[in-house]
Amino acid sequence: MNDTTKAIQALFHQLLMQRSGEERLIMGCEMFSTSRALIRSSLAGKGLSESEMAVQIFLRTYQNDFPPEILEKMMKRVRMYWENRQAM
Repeated sequence: MNDTTKAIQALFHQLLMQRSGEERLIMGCEMFSTSRALIRSSLAGKGLSESEMAVQIFLRTYQNDFPPEILEKMMKRVRMYWENRQAM
């Protein structure tokens, strides 16, 4: 759904492009961090281990970007990373 007029879209784009590349990068990084915090918050209290929390955050972030067989491999790697990190 897109209920924003073309004029407002153009204005928003113009205002965004007036910012420096560094400012736009910072904005994007902050939005990504906020989305991860929201995902983590939605999973809190479910009794997930840190490795399973990482897998769930990964899935909610990237599940529509990769085919299932690739996602499965990536989830195994995320689990392995966190499990090895906790063993240290």
